[in-house]
Amino acid sequence: QVQLVESGGGSVQAGGSLRLSCAASGRTFSVKAMGWFRQAPGKEREFVAAISWSGSNTHYADSVKGRFTISRDNAKNTAYLQMTSLKPEDTAVYYCAAARFDYGLVLAYSEYDFWGQGTQVTVSS
Repeated sequence: QVQLVESGGGSVQAGGSLRLSCAASGRTFSVKAMGWFRQAPGKEREFVAAISWSGSNTHYADSVKGRFTISRDNAKNTAYLQMTSLKPEDTAVYYCAAARFDYGLVLAYSEYDFWGQGTQVTVSS
């Protein structure tokens, strides 16, 4: 089994930045593609960003493109989400996810096998 633990969330004013981390533990050799999702109150969980196992390929939701950067350090079994120019509409619980078999980009919620518990990001205007 794989455990994912997010950290780095918090409260920030609009225009500010935060860096989320997602540390994997357990059977980390099972971790291939990774991604970030978010869920705002009363809304469905939505895709934010994805990164391939090698880190060479990334993909972003249109709403965060140019403001967020996903990266990973496989030696540390950790993925990151650097968030800049934050907006109030970025307020949500952010979840890290990992896929067991896919080395490429995984965009669909249903294709991820492991999930973290989430970290709250609140952006005030």
